[in-house]
Order: sequence, then structure tokens, then C-alpha cells
Amino acid sequence: MAAGKKVHVKVRTAYASYEGFLLIPPMRKRVSDVLNEEDRNFINLTDVQVDGSNEKVPYISINKDMIESISEKS
Repeated sequence: MAAGKKVHVKVRTAYASYEGFLLIPPMRKRVSDVLNEEDRNFINLTDVQVDGSNEKVPYISINKDMIESISEKS
């Protein structure tokens, strides 16, 4: 079974900005595919920096309704 791919993203909400890695499952190809999954209300990020801090949080879950923007980082 394929493992999927990790995509480096920046997520903005009204309260904070989060930069980390989003796992795209093997049956999906794009970040938008993950966001448009109706049966999931949250996205999960790993190795997350909050508001540009030098400190990393290992894992965070963000309610998709709170997301103002999301962009892929290179």
C-alpha cells in the first residue's frame, strides 16, 4: 500500500498562522482534495511552527471551517 505524500503548507486562520506538513493520502493527489473531503472536519499537520515561532509542535489538528487560506510552500 502506498504511503501518500507529505506537502509543506502554510495555513492561516483568524487566530494564527501554522506552517507544517499535511499528509496527502494515496487516493488523493492535491491539497484541495483533502480540503474537499466532506466526511472530515479537520486537517492534521505535523512538525508545525505557529505564528513563525522557532519552536515546533509535533502535531496539530485544525478545524477546516476555521481556515481562511492555505498555500503550498516550496
